[in-house]
Amino acid sequence: MDESTNATGDVPVEQDGTTGDGAAETGAARETRPPALAPTPPMGFNNWNSTQCGPEFTDSMIRGIADLFLSLGLKDAGYEYVNIDDCWALPQRDADGDLVPDPVRFPEGMKALVDHVHSKGLKFGIYTSAGTRTCSERGFPGALGHERQDAALFASWGVDYLKYDNCHNQGIDARLRYRAMRDAIAATGRPIVLSVCEWGENRPWEWAFEVGQLWRTTPDIRDSWDSVLEIAKANMALAEHAGPNRWNDPDMLEVGNGGLTPEECRTHFSLWAMMAAPLLIGVDLRSVAPEAVEILTNREVIALDQDPLGEQARVVRSEDGLHVLVKRLQDGGRAVALFNENDVPARISTSAAEAGLPRSTGYRLRDVWARTDAHTAGDVTAWVPPHGIVVYRVTPEPAWLLLPPSVDAGVEPVLSRPGALPLVDPDAPSLVTTSLGNNGWLPVLGARVDLEVPPGWRVRPTGQRARSVLAGGDRVDTTWEVLPPAGLEPGRYRLTALFAYLYGWGRRVSADLEVVVPHRLPSGTSYLSDAPWLRASNGFGPVEVDTSNGEAEAGDGGPLTVNGRVFEKGLGVHAPSSVEYFTGGRCTSVSAFVGVDDEKPAAGSVVFQVWADDRKVADSGALTTRDDAVELVADVTGARTVRLVVTDAGNGVDSDHGDWGDLKATCE
Repeated sequence: MDESTNATGDVPVEQDGTTGDGAAETGAARETRPPALAPTPPMGFNNWNSTQCGPEFTDSMIRGIADLFLSLGLKDAGYEYVNIDDCWALPQRDADGDLVPDPVRFPEGMKALVDHVHSKGLKFGIYTSAGTRTCSERGFPGALGHERQDAALFASWGVDYLKYDNCHNQGIDARLRYRAMRDAIAATGRPIVLSVCEWGENRPWEWAFEVGQLWRTTPDIRDSWDSVLEIAKANMALAEHAGPNRWNDPDMLEVGNGGLTPEECRTHFSLWAMMAAPLLIGVDLRSVAPEAVEILTNREVIALDQDPLGEQARVVRSEDGLHVLVKRLQDGGRAVALFNENDVPARISTSAAEAGLPRSTGYRLRDVWARTDAHTAGDVTAWVPPHGIVVYRVTPEPAWLLLPPSVDAGVEPVLSRPGALPLVDPDAPSLVTTSLGNNGWLPVLGARVDLEVPPGWRVRPTGQRARSVLAGGDRVDTTWEVLPPAGLEPGRYRLTALFAYLYGWGRRVSADLEVVVPHRLPSGTSYLSDAPWLRASNGFGPVEVDTSNGEAEAGDGGPLTVNGRVFEKGLGVHAPSSVEYFTGGRCTSVSAFVGVDDEKPAAGSVVFQVWADDRKVADSGALTTRDDAVELVADVTGARTVRLVVTDAGNGVDSDHGDWGDLKATCE
């Protein structure tokens, strides 16, 4: 505990529940509740995801961000908080024990910056930690033991929002530390939203509503699909704990930062809105792409997040990577999200009844991304692209006859196993299926489908491809044989299904399927790290080739080293990880020396597995930093694909850096 707290008037909280002077926490303090400052999830900006502690994080940047809230239409869309994160202060408090804004970053001081933000009709947020230091490795003062002094300082500047982190917490109970800041804020008399950022470690959804208005439910988000997916699925399970002034916070948005595709950005934003999550922009708005601004300012999606009823969407169906989420709305309608986490398109269905809507002769489906309306007799169905989402606002509609019927159209591969990639091989035809369904009451006429393929490819339908009348509730499915030309370069290629039908006038829709022509491994024994993989996921940072995992940035690893043994070739990964290769039934074995890399000598425990298609054919058992490299040899005879999997050994992810040293495959 920082001894200087005795000079500030703040009283530190000890692990036994008493204050530093030996007095027990009073009943009045225990019964204090935070004010109702967030009836809907907070919306705003935070600089951390785009700048962290970089030199661009300055007073002029934040002033510019506030100005851009107006010029980009963000304020009009509902965003109001301009928040700064770690590294804003000097490493030492002043002689009075106060925090001091870095004079290089903030030459006019913090009050002047806050006043500028307020002059735009916006609110200002700041950051500190419920520990002796903040989370930056550079080391800045935390608020533990200085709660009242720091809260008073923030209030004097006009701060409206406090992100309160969890680093260097000295092992003191989280509830005591966060209550101390709650009470310190209350003592200032200023309304300050308190964001409890303890990463979900102590199940804050069960107690933090007594402390702040929102609480982090997960570790920090990263600018990758794997991270967004992991965090979303963890937060989706906590719907019962959210509501007005008490929000589950799955961390800030990565929309526009470059690690997600446009489709993944729309999915990310939609899931956060469905989960009634805070919407805190994480991209540098000074250089943001127009496409990202369009996503961030979609008012129909924002309206779902900000719906006054304040319910987080509940998962009503979840199987094989396909999810249906339903969110009750104040007007009696439902927001329904059909979410596909997989790598291939999928048809996802639910119904008005499953969504909890009353019986009606018809329902309006409002697609909040396409901004189109249709009617349905009750089915809520869509073809959803890989890593994609379709979000409908569904309401009973007496005048459903005035709306066109809801039609779903898509194309999907016929897969060898669930979760497989859509692989096409010039040696034999592959199968894909097109589907057109009518979910309305009224028929559509002249339904027809064609499948466009790249030049030189052969395509042949094996069944019906047209229907003169497609009644409500009917669909036409067509299977196609697809054969690419011999000698085609490995890569990804697009097939496009074209659907046409009549309803009032001619209508056309299309759907795409990206298929993969795989790289073939050479005959004999070769290093797998020299071959392109089909796909890869990694728990922290990218999979590294011939180096260790390192940290979050690509190329920051060192030599692959397990208990002093160095390997020149192989893969560096971090649990949970999966790397998949095409073997095409031609390979007989995969081998490697596996273990925890020496770059994290104090922690780390992992399990290495080899999967041949859907069969586990090798398992290392749990390995730790104390273990030498273990040779793993797997028989993969006949497998079309091989997956190299690393798990956390069942004890959670902590420095789980795994090496596949001397990784080889033997093929015919």
